[in-house]
Amino acid sequence: MRKTILASLMALLASGTAFAQSASDGKVKIGILNDQSGVYADFGGKSSVEAAKMAVEDFGGKVLGVPVEIVDADHQNKPDVASNIARQWYDTQQVDAIMELTTSSVALAVQAVAKEKKKIDIVTGAATTDLTGKACSPYGFHWAYDTHALAVGTGGALVKQGGDTWFFLTADYAFGYSLEQQTGDFVKANNGKIVGSVRHPLSSQDFSSFLLQAQSSGAKVIGLANAGLDTANAIKQAAEFGITAGGQRLAALLFTLAEVHGLGLQAAQGLTLTEGYYWNLDDKSRDFAKKFFARTKKMPNMIHTGTYSAVMQYLKAIQKAGTDETEAVAKALHEMPVDDFFARGGTVAKNGRMIHDMYLLQVKKPAESKEPWDYFNVLATIPGKDAYMDPAKSGCDLVK
Repeated sequence: MRKTILASLMALLASGTAFAQSASDGKVKIGILNDQSGVYADFGGKSSVEAAKMAVEDFGGKVLGVPVEIVDADHQNKPDVASNIARQWYDTQQVDAIMELTTSSVALAVQAVAKEKKKIDIVTGAATTDLTGKACSPYGFHWAYDTHALAVGTGGALVKQGGDTWFFLTADYAFGYSLEQQTGDFVKANNGKIVGSVRHPLSSQDFSSFLLQAQSSGAKVIGLANAGLDTANAIKQAAEFGITAGGQRLAALLFTLAEVHGLGLQAAQGLTLTEGYYWNLDDKSRDFAKKFFARTKKMPNMIHTGTYSAVMQYLKAIQKAGTDETEAVAKALHEMPVDDFFARGGTVAKNGRMIHDMYLLQVKKPAESKEPWDYFNVLATIPGKDAYMDPAKSGCDLVK
């Protein structure tokens, strides 16, 4: 009898089933929830889903002996739609963690659901610092960038170059407000002045009235506190009004490689921007980018690579914890360093902010570009400790 029991236990261990008991339902399921059809579809979209799948494949397809599955959905930039999907995923579809979450209003709504359900969320697509501030969660993490890092990078560079008067053209939701406030505070702290602002609806097609207000303000810098197609459309229409030709500068406060590609070097040349990753930075960055390009026919931006990094780190945390149980995995995520091609020597603060270096970039002139997707000159590396807000000043009640 004793030999029979021993033999059964050994067979169980050999089959890997014993390890599967460390995963709650025999699998680990990650949801990528983002905009796949709207203004931010190129910003993250289906390419973020591919990046997540690449991370799972590179990890080996399994963790603790059980399969890892990626599911995805389009939240249409609507917090109510996103919240309903998140609840369904957590309650009935055994999703263990939700990631990407482009659009700050969506990310805040889903993080609240995840906190209620005691589930992990890792935001790579949204920017508001509220995610690691007043709306922070013990299970919430902010990975790729935020409005503070953008303000320090792009805002700081232009103020130093003499851009000391600003007018903001701002997307009318949480992300836009946060980006305007963070950049405005930075400008004023460096003896600059905010001369005005105007808000526009998400997915605007006509920026003419907003741009005319910005032009008539006389501000040296027009800060575009928006993203995706909104930023691209504003830049195109600003050129039609002769705004930059008249001496005013445009600050694309959230603009990535994907949007530069869509706009083209002729229109985007000279723009200063901040990203957490550039594909042509070094060999490690290029190696991933080539694999990503083979799958998507585009080079990745910081949202895509941040999503890869977040998925990979989540799986490493499960492995370290020996379980997919939320409290244990969250603890491991807080404790583990992040060291990959996306984040070099990154750390996770108590408020869930992943702190890593950012890069100040300038869009090349067409004649400077040596190959397809060769769009940026790297002006500076911004150390993580300078790019991100001191967690103690974030307003997060988890930080004491």
